Amino acid sequence: MASKVVSAGLLMYRFTGEPKERMIELLLVHPGGPLYASFERKGQAMWGIPKGLIEEGEDAFLAAQREFVEETSFTLPADAKYLPLGESVYKSGKRVLAWAFEGDCDPSLLKSNLCEIEWPLHSGKKIMIPEVDRAQFFTIAEAREKMGDGQRGLLDALEKLFPAECARSAKAVPAGTLFS
Repeated sequence: MASKVVSAGLLMYRFTGEPKERMIELLLVHPGGPLYASFERKGQAMWGIPKGLIEEGEDAFLAAQREFVEETSFTLPADAKYLPLGESVYKSGKRVLAWAFEGDCDPSLLKSNLCEIEWPLHSGKKIMIPEVDRAQFFTIAEAREKMGDGQRGLLDALEKLFPAECARSAKAVPAGTLFS
């Protein structure tokens, strides 16, 4: 049975380098809490775009903007041009609708909202954790290594929008070297 869960998010990108050698870098976030820390220790990809559930009756694009600000505390540029990336689908059937925009920030200044989870799982105990515990800019190659399967389709869509910049970014780090 397909999941009816639909999330929306924003992918911030920035350009680096001189115009003829310009590359693209992507801001990804890492989910907070002990569960995701254990996945990372096992070398599993967990980074992704800031995203969250679309509330009933909420516009998907407005939900994407809300989630970006809630999860990062970064202000969206007033003059940003948002480029639709379409949707990416997880194996579970969960859908993620996404838009990309050019921007820049200092990832070390991230301040995420908090959420309550049960931890340890099935214990009945509740703890508060940051929804996102850190952010970082990555090249396309690094992002492919760091992101889970359910969001990698968004990178394909971005590559169609900026083929030269993404191609140079993809060559910046050889694939398969990040978790060696």
